[in-house]
Amino acid sequence: MLKKITFILLLCAVFCIASCSKAGAPSSGRHISGSPVSAAAENDGQTLEQKAALEEEKRRARLKRAADIVSMMTDEQLAAQLIMTGIDACGSLSDEERERLRRIPAGAIMLFKKNLNTDARTIREMINELRGPGTPLDGVKIEPFIAVDHEGGDVHRFGDAASRLPAPLSYWSMEDKQAALLAIEQDAEKSGKELAALGITMNLAPLAEIITEENSGFLGSRSYGPDAAFTAKAAAAFIRGMNAANIACVVKHFPGNAGVDPHIETPFLRGSEKELLAAVQPFAAAINEENPSAVMVSHVVVPAWDAFQNASLSEVVMLKKLRGDIGFDGVILADDFSMGAVSGGYKTEEKTISALRSGADMVMAWPRNLTSIHNAILGALADGSLSREQLQASAARIVSEKLRVNGRGLR
Repeated sequence: MLKKITFILLLCAVFCIASCSKAGAPSSGRHISGSPVSAAAENDGQTLEQKAALEEEKRRARLKRAADIVSMMTDEQLAAQLIMTGIDACGSLSDEERERLRRIPAGAIMLFKKNLNTDARTIREMINELRGPGTPLDGVKIEPFIAVDHEGGDVHRFGDAASRLPAPLSYWSMEDKQAALLAIEQDAEKSGKELAALGITMNLAPLAEIITEENSGFLGSRSYGPDAAFTAKAAAAFIRGMNAANIACVVKHFPGNAGVDPHIETPFLRGSEKELLAAVQPFAAAINEENPSAVMVSHVVVPAWDAFQNASLSEVVMLKKLRGDIGFDGVILADDFSMGAVSGGYKTEEKTISALRSGADMVMAWPRNLTSIHNAILGALADGSLSREQLQASAARIVSEKLRVNGRGLR
């Protein structure tokens, strides 16, 4: 806790913004069913400390229940829970896809434009089919998160089935920044309700990256702007809106990106410790205020922290910085290992094991390599490269977030 306080106070010293001022609280900022605890919460006579204590009690109880559920999993079920996969269908699943998801009931299923370029009814029916297999455990069925990238602007995966959100950068251009933050929260809640109506439970958004001259070519209008304080508050407002609709948010891409597209080549985030604090300040502030369900870790290399590994493969970045210094206790999701930033040197399966061993809770495995990555996790579990205790802790965090999103994903 002292480490977390010191880190956030240092951020405040660098940026002097009020949004970091409550960083000394324990990770009790978690919310149940998307109901945030804040100074503007219900005037029910409880102090902020009492509310925080109640939320922490609920969080611990939820995590304990999740751990109990995970303890009943077979090795195959446990390995599957740590995987986010995809499908090829747009509508009804093929027999091959049904069988693959029955054998490997992944913890999350990511939907892309190719899956969603149809009408709302077809999407709902497809998602109901995806939720169907799940993982049955003594009367409890764990369904996968149904995930999508729904950032706004150019990042819109739907046809007419869901409204396009404004581009994040458009809010920064509003003269009244308080009105902009309110608009972000309201737009996110409205959009989240559309997603929930389709059966989607997870949104890989928002970006908490500050736009700079170096990264603007890659980020474009996906960032909330160049100001750390506004970006932090904007990301938190987006999370609150989605939480109100019971949509789990994945903040990305920690600790930031540089001037090249990681789909093509490896980005390097250079700079002093003070400059790196500037890059991660919006992540730290948004996590402290809203504690999202997950944080996606990018493939950037940060020489000042770990000169030898991409962030998505670095114990320093994931465990020391994100878990330790910032105090994030949710799900750490590694970015896609098929991207050019990490495609050289080792096989995807080896990088997957390395990521899990270094602190990631969930990895991506698309249909073409789902079986091989699932087998690789089982192999690492069998030979001791990964411990069952570690994988159970990761799976418990994932299941706990499924409990948090209004109980969806467990029935």
